[in-house]
Amino acid sequence: MAQDTGAADGPGPVIIGAGPAGLTAAYQLAKRGVRSTVLEADGQVGGLSRTVVRDGWRFDIGGHRFFTKVKAVSDLWHEILGPEDFLVRPRLSRIYYRGKFYNYPLDVRNALGNLGLAETARCAASYLWVRLRPPADRSTFEGFTAARFGWRLYRTFFKGYTEKVWGVSADEIQADWAAQRIKNLNLFRAALNGLLPRRKPTGITSLIEQFHYPRHGPGMMWERCAELVSARGSQVRLDHRVQTVHHRGGRAAAVLAEGPGGDLELALTHVVSSMPISGLVQAMAPAPPGPVLDAARALGYRDFLTVALVVPADRVFPDNWIYVHEPDVAVGRIQNFGAWSPAMVRDEGWTCLGLEYFVFEGDELWSASDDDLVERAKRELDRLGLMSATDVRAGYVVRVPKAYPMYDAGYRDNIQTLRAWLSEHAANVWPVGRNGMHRYNNQDHSMFTAMLAVENIVSGAGHDIWAVNVEAEYHEELHD
Repeated sequence: MAQDTGAADGPGPVIIGAGPAGLTAAYQLAKRGVRSTVLEADGQVGGLSRTVVRDGWRFDIGGHRFFTKVKAVSDLWHEILGPEDFLVRPRLSRIYYRGKFYNYPLDVRNALGNLGLAETARCAASYLWVRLRPPADRSTFEGFTAARFGWRLYRTFFKGYTEKVWGVSADEIQADWAAQRIKNLNLFRAALNGLLPRRKPTGITSLIEQFHYPRHGPGMMWERCAELVSARGSQVRLDHRVQTVHHRGGRAAAVLAEGPGGDLELALTHVVSSMPISGLVQAMAPAPPGPVLDAARALGYRDFLTVALVVPADRVFPDNWIYVHEPDVAVGRIQNFGAWSPAMVRDEGWTCLGLEYFVFEGDELWSASDDDLVERAKRELDRLGLMSATDVRAGYVVRVPKAYPMYDAGYRDNIQTLRAWLSEHAANVWPVGRNGMHRYNNQDHSMFTAMLAVENIVSGAGHDIWAVNVEAEYHEELHD
């Protein structure tokens, strides 16, 4: 049964957020002749997939491979950007630990060469032990990962890095996150991949050896998408932060946003929201009851900042990115933007490294000045032995709030509380994307949730959006 999407000159769908999920929704609606209004709190489209430009240097926020097993998403990428705008890039990512590079995913021969026979034997024995005596609690990241790699490899390659990312002990993070990131990979599969290098690695997502990437970074995709959406009569309003979502009779009726020209109130038929679901529920008027607001406030987030350093290209590792497992530095991951695309780099002979720090908004790192952060990043790069601090030509800082939804012990129950309340009191509100669903979605998953939401709005398709990105098979089994 078709849904009321509003007349061209009357209320229509309002989309909160101009990242991959929000703009995908606007684009899919526009293709069906439905005009919408996109409200974006930032001054730039793209969300976490935007490309930041400083003095001609381009930075990708976290690194975005354009690889997916969802054909509809792949088709949409190539519908928005032409073949001349896409590069096919080789994937190389490694772990840097105690002055050595380890292939990631782990493979036997490389690990053997770096760890030595004695330590490798200890790791193998540790793995065999968990086969016999698996961890009692596998509901946490710690138990889940130790069961797949053994305690020794877990403590070497997973525990310290994970605690950098989340800022809490690994036994406080739920296994859901590990299931999404590590998926079906375990030591046996890693060993098989290392011992049989000619076996085509199509069974495990993290072993994909190449990917597509827009020439000027992922923001190129979403800038072009916003242009196409606007050309079809929809509006993309930047610097408009949603303050209130009015609801009555079990449906959202209007949104109030604060923009450069003052307050903007829009009547609506539907809301597609990629804003943090915690903020969405707290913005509802009339306000939800206390227990629902408590559940919204209880949802946690990890924030993120990148310190981009311009350095000589001939002195840099060849990887797209490396994971830094060294415990005596705060940096968690380092991107090499020139390895993602040469067009990201302004000057020949130079590249830009993005040193990534996982933080909490308001903590010491987040609150430090840009100059102090650049100096810290230079010192850490030097301490790691990857580059002399004196080689750094320039530095820039990009802060990203609410980059990662926290998978703590109570998050599932809290999300269920919010979902139930929205279903009853705002049934025409469709949470999509990473923060919209408080789920560690990649770009393709975020887009797919928006595509399904649009089908529900336009044709009453009845898709369960919350079923996207939950099954292990969905991640691991490649389909034509």
